[in-house]
Amino acid sequence: MDKFKALEPVKLHQGLGSASTSPRFVQSPRSTPLIGRLPSSLHLLILQYIPVPDVPAYARTNRALARLASSEPLWEHHYNLLGIDRHGFGPVLDEFESRARKEAPEQPPTLTVDVAEDDFGDFTSGTDAFGFGLGGFPTQSGISTSLAEVGNFIGSETVMHGTNVLGATSFRALYMRAHRLLRNLAPALLEPPHQILASLFPPTTASAPPLSLLHRSKTLHLLHLFLFHLEPLRSAPSLLSALRAASDRFDAALLSAFDVSDGRADEAGMREAAEASWEIWDPHESGSGGVAEWEMGRVWAEKREIFYVTSAHKPLDNFTSEGSLNFEAMDAFMGLVLDALREHGSRAVRVFPPAAGVLLSFADRIATEVVSEYIAPLLTHARSLANGALFLKATAACFREAWRIVDTLLELASQRHPPTADMEVSKAQAEDVVYRMFEPNMDEYLDEEIDSLKQTFGHTYRDWEKKVSFTSVHTDASPLLASQQPTFLASSPAHLKSSVLSTFTNLLLIPVSIVPRTVETVSGAAVHGIAMLDPRRWGGAGQVNSNGLKEGYTKGTDSTAVVLWEDEPEDSLEEVTSELGEDAAAPTTTSASPQPPRLHSYDNLQLLLSLDLTLELIHGTRESLKRVEIFVGYPGTYGVRVRETIEELATEMLGVLGERHVRNGFELAITQMRAYQPPALSDSTSDPERLASASTSVAPLVQFFELVHIGDMIQSIVQVYFDKELAPHVDLTDFLNPVVREKKRFENLLDDSVAKGLNAGIEVLMSQVDHIITTLTPPRTYYPPEEAPLLLGPSKGCTEAIKCLEEHIRLLQGNVNREVLEVFEGEVGVRLIGILQKHIKRQIISLNGGFQVIADLNAYHTFISSLKIQSLTSDFANLKMLGHVFIVEDAKDLAQIVRDVTRYGGAYRPEDIYEFIQRRSDWKKIEKVVDKTMYNLNLREDCIIS
Repeated sequence: MDKFKALEPVKLHQGLGSASTSPRFVQSPRSTPLIGRLPSSLHLLILQYIPVPDVPAYARTNRALARLASSEPLWEHHYNLLGIDRHGFGPVLDEFESRARKEAPEQPPTLTVDVAEDDFGDFTSGTDAFGFGLGGFPTQSGISTSLAEVGNFIGSETVMHGTNVLGATSFRALYMRAHRLLRNLAPALLEPPHQILASLFPPTTASAPPLSLLHRSKTLHLLHLFLFHLEPLRSAPSLLSALRAASDRFDAALLSAFDVSDGRADEAGMREAAEASWEIWDPHESGSGGVAEWEMGRVWAEKREIFYVTSAHKPLDNFTSEGSLNFEAMDAFMGLVLDALREHGSRAVRVFPPAAGVLLSFADRIATEVVSEYIAPLLTHARSLANGALFLKATAACFREAWRIVDTLLELASQRHPPTADMEVSKAQAEDVVYRMFEPNMDEYLDEEIDSLKQTFGHTYRDWEKKVSFTSVHTDASPLLASQQPTFLASSPAHLKSSVLSTFTNLLLIPVSIVPRTVETVSGAAVHGIAMLDPRRWGGAGQVNSNGLKEGYTKGTDSTAVVLWEDEPEDSLEEVTSELGEDAAAPTTTSASPQPPRLHSYDNLQLLLSLDLTLELIHGTRESLKRVEIFVGYPGTYGVRVRETIEELATEMLGVLGERHVRNGFELAITQMRAYQPPALSDSTSDPERLASASTSVAPLVQFFELVHIGDMIQSIVQVYFDKELAPHVDLTDFLNPVVREKKRFENLLDDSVAKGLNAGIEVLMSQVDHIITTLTPPRTYYPPEEAPLLLGPSKGCTEAIKCLEEHIRLLQGNVNREVLEVFEGEVGVRLIGILQKHIKRQIISLNGGFQVIADLNAYHTFISSLKIQSLTSDFANLKMLGHVFIVEDAKDLAQIVRDVTRYGGAYRPEDIYEFIQRRSDWKKIEKVVDKTMYNLNLREDCIIS
């Protein structure tokens, strides 16, 4: 314990001296200097906020505060509060000065005195130099006060009453001049209310020209700022109240003058009155808080006849007798509204100041009181028809029609000449006019949009399920649903998919008609175009059928089919008919060869997935999305709701396609595939060889491959639609975005369904291969008679099995990614080894038959080598070596081969080889020798179980 030393206390802040000299109490050399216990900046802030008459009392405290009271920052703040430079009050002060110069006697110019070194400077007299009571001014009411009560400003009386102040360039001097001139107007505010304006603006004389309305308005505005912000006089509150009463009288006179000029269409007079009224208007005093409540602008807008002549337009005229929509009536109504907006709005631009926002206020009143009143009954009637789609179309069309107000407002805002720095109406302000007007309809519309799409999807999917159920029960309905198999596997799948996606992309560029008209051309083309993308509607490109019509990608909606695109002749497609639906009765091209009758439900396994259904769902989503897109610029909470609605529409589409369509289709296909049995097993009375040869192509697996192609096409179409239509509204970098998550979930679901289907397909395929080998390999194939000729080629069972495998692997090559194909081929190879081992163990093999075994194994090895999978090739090479045990005649040599574990690369143990050699036809003869050689004992004689 001696090696541990006790801790010693450590004194913190060593070298810093006592507490009184610590940094906490040491003033930083860069800090603000103190006056007393307060920093000078705080004293300056106090001086800026106290009334001007209280400045001398504060400054007489000490010489430091006296210097601060005469410093430039203080008087710069007071001068800026007057807004002389900001509001252009310079001419007003000049006019006051010229009036005072005429009334005051001539005095010599004086110089200002520098009082920076004087302890108390201007305040040594002890009088209340800033006690601005109201006195010393003779008034018409006979009230007067002493000059001492009114007081003088900082400096001698001579300086303040002189007419010249040399060197008045500082803010202090500038404020002194403004204060002196404005203080002289204070007596006029003591007059009776009806005489204040006459006192402020004396009658016109020959020597004094009349003051303009704007000049008078600026005078009142300057006085208001002087009394309100600075309180230069003790009685400033009462003077301010009198000034406001006088301003109201003056504004009423301006409003009358404006009405007179408006009646005469005198825009110059209207402009002069409007500018003067806007100058003295204070929105905070009116309590409105916005420019829309400016009385002159409001009164002018209320007198426009557009608010009283719109009753002749009936909103219900937009409905036809059949219950559909035709917005020509609203077109005419909006034309009337926009003409009025252009007529009166252009005058508002020319007459009213830009900052007044009269144009925007007028447009807002038109939108709220005219357009909104027209739209409300229209949408109410559309809602009462119990047709959700009609209500949605009417809502989007009304908004699109109302949006024309925005374009008109921006057009009017650009007409101001000359252009000013203040924008008359910005784009955001113009859009807000329509957004505010339409807000009451947004909640119901967005909810109905989602509900309507869900109902549409439900009806569409149930109709398709009925078609599939009807076809599965009534085999005679197969010509209506598919007269031939789709052409993915019969032609070039890659070229076919490329053609479909190219056409689908072009169709997405067709605009959707939002405002319904009498003739629907664009939207109709989009509907028929998207509906015709199903390859089962295609015929051979460039061919002419028996009816003389050109085949190709055609619209089967009328007798004159229009070719939407024509494929290249060398890649012509087999013609198939559409699924059972509204286009089933349309004339289509049929194959000249008779179709074989359907034997099983899996003959049309590929019909469990439908491109028609996919395209109908995408078309329904696209229509909803195009309607919602026109609201995407909505600000605030409704903008968030619009974006959420877009995401919900996309999520609903992907969910229906994935969960209800793709998953159910693949699950049903897998169930049907697992129920498949080879023809020979299902019909034992038929010729086995004939049936096995006919079943080289596994029907359900071929149809499943077609189903995989359709699933891949669905995924490609969804990807194109996502990139073209949804990506602009979705944050692709946000992995938590519901659309991104649902799209990934859809892709994973499709991949999982394909993987499960391929697993079931491999089971069916290998069951078929086992059936072929068993059926086409007679019992004496590997034990031929002694006189039979020796055939060195593979047996028929081997050839047909390899042919079956090659055919189905070829169907996948080029149509699935390499990883999936390798997994499929690897699983086929592994299961094929098991089938061959089981098959060999069922045979009796002679020496001559051993050569047939080797020939078959060589053929299988050649087939597996073509797959270029190293592990499989190695396994089949070992299996090929296994065939040598059937052609070794000497028993001892055979035993040595069995014991050589390196011969088969470790794939087979001696015990495994022993099982195979037991299938030799001479096994009873050589068994003892083999056992003696391998184990050095005779199993039958030397091994006794007691």
